[in-house]
Amino acid sequence: MPKQSIASHRKDEHFFLAEKFYTEADSGLDDVRFIRSALPETAVADVDLTPGIFGWQVPVMINAMTGGSPSTGKINAQLARIARNLHLPMASGSASVVLSEPELAPTFTVIRAENPDGFVLVNIGADKSPKQAASVVAMLQADMLQVHLNAVQEAVMPEGGRDYHWRANLAAIIAASSVPVLVKEVGFGMRHDDFAAIAAVGASAIDVGGRGGTNFAKIENARRHDADYSDLFDFGQTTAESLIEGQDSTVPLIATGGIRTPLAAVAALRLGASAVGLAGLVLHWLLKTDEATAQAKLAAFIEEMRVIMALLGCTSIAELRTVPIVTTHLADYARARGLRVPK
Repeated sequence: MPKQSIASHRKDEHFFLAEKFYTEADSGLDDVRFIRSALPETAVADVDLTPGIFGWQVPVMINAMTGGSPSTGKINAQLARIARNLHLPMASGSASVVLSEPELAPTFTVIRAENPDGFVLVNIGADKSPKQAASVVAMLQADMLQVHLNAVQEAVMPEGGRDYHWRANLAAIIAASSVPVLVKEVGFGMRHDDFAAIAAVGASAIDVGGRGGTNFAKIENARRHDADYSDLFDFGQTTAESLIEGQDSTVPLIATGGIRTPLAAVAALRLGASAVGLAGLVLHWLLKTDEATAQAKLAAFIEEMRVIMALLGCTSIAELRTVPIVTTHLADYARARGLRVPK
């Protein structure tokens, strides 16, 4: 068996450490308290979860996780089958490794092989060239390109970069892309001006990628031995704070980062997200049970979102946005930032 490359081994390390550090979420979405009516006058069967973006059927996506090694390729196959069966969009993990090691392509192309008609996103870093981005889109026959912003991860990663001049290159990637582009953070959140800047270069959607879920500062810090970056474990904005920061976005928002319950997912939609992304939770289910059980848990997650909507008297996401809410910490955060909690 050929020796595993450093990049491929890193994929396995990320995969192992993501599960090792899996904890209860701190996305900030628990601060959203719905004020419900005792007379909702709805039925679960009447609830339409269609998000109204990109032809998606449900406001839930299986977000970027893995690929790049034989073991993670098997996980991608399982995730792709779950996405196919539940009619969910799915993003690959970063496919940048294929640019230098094309023999690892099957660990990504298995997604399309298992889900030939589904909505598939392929992920790549913001430092890559438009040509490289186009090559991974073609490799996966992707419906959308997902470009990740990961400055904090790069800073802590032992082999990470130290130059974060990405805006011009991001604009070039988007301008040259044959498919829509979703720009995402990897778990440290976004600031108010980021949304305008990303929309201005032509992104079709933005994933706020807030703090609270998979923590790449913690993962990368565990991989290095020459320095300690543990003070960055709580760096950045939570998912809820990032949604407050993005309230004026002119493009659809995806909320990813520590969404572990259907109620948190509905809270994210209430704060302005068009859909939510699940990564660590689905991976945890898959590793702790099996493919069939993970699929059943995800289906139940989506069904409970529908039930919660009905309990709130809502039959659509648009109606959900009118349900009264009370927040405490988020309201304080919004005032301190000169922003507002969405009404």
